[in-house]
Amino acid sequence: MAKKSSRTRARSTISGRFVTKAHAKRSPRTTVSERVGGGSTHGSMRSAVSGKFVGNAYGKRNPRTTMRDG
Repeated sequence: MAKKSSRTRARSTISGRFVTKAHAKRSPRTTVSERVGGGSTHGSMRSAVSGKFVGNAYGKRNPRTTMRDG
């Protein structure tokens, strides 16, 4: 059985909507890429700037550059 490649999609941290790869390339500070079908992170906050998980307090202070992972 062939292994399926993991697909990634870009999402805007401002609107929460999926965006094109071109938009994500133009706005790297306000977009996060996520793996489709990658599983749940149990509602953790992620920074669009660093890509790292951050605390809830940091996410509340920086709502335009952080996103709650589902």
